[in-house]
Amino acid sequence: MIKATSSRRGYFIMCEYNFPDTIRKILSARKPKLIQDSRSYCKHAGVLIPLFKDDGVHKVLFTKRSYAVEYHKGQISFPGGSVDREDTSLEETALRETQEEIGLRREDIKILGRIDDTMTIESKFLVHPFVGLLPYPYNFTISEAEVEKLITVPLEIFHSGKSPDNSHLFESKGNVFSTLTYEYDNEIIRGATARMMQNFMDILCGQQS
Repeated sequence: MIKATSSRRGYFIMCEYNFPDTIRKILSARKPKLIQDSRSYCKHAGVLIPLFKDDGVHKVLFTKRSYAVEYHKGQISFPGGSVDREDTSLEETALRETQEEIGLRREDIKILGRIDDTMTIESKFLVHPFVGLLPYPYNFTISEAEVEKLITVPLEIFHSGKSPDNSHLFESKGNVFSTLTYEYDNEIIRGATARMMQNFMDILCGQQS
């Protein structure tokens, strides 16, 4: 059973019984927009956008980074990290880093597809995001050196999209930037993580070809 839910950016396809299949079909029908780095100027990272269903509600799992990590201290992010030489693919990077950070085993993740690449402003990472479905509830094991806590956010929070009411100014290295933000339960999701969620929702809403 599929029903369309109106949002400020159009119609988001909600599927009550085969939501993962709907996402897989939408993502497989398009080529993700990749950022070229032919001269290897950037640091590359693979991240996972983890989706799950909790008591009938579709949700997204985020991590709140610890203050011991090198980059993006205390920020809301997706599980993931830098590409290692041993990684056979960007997807492998996302799965390996997810398991290391939150104990979500790669064999328990169903990859549904890939969205567009993005760049971080502060750390200059070229981020390659993959969308995955995970079982829930799950016995997560958090790496305290990297992750302060896990945060779950209903997917519908991201339906409203970008508007003048959810932009945020922040300072980095003496420069002030305006970035898209989402706020939920007194936590602020901003920067590259917010842009990846907007990109994901735009794709599902048919706003990205």
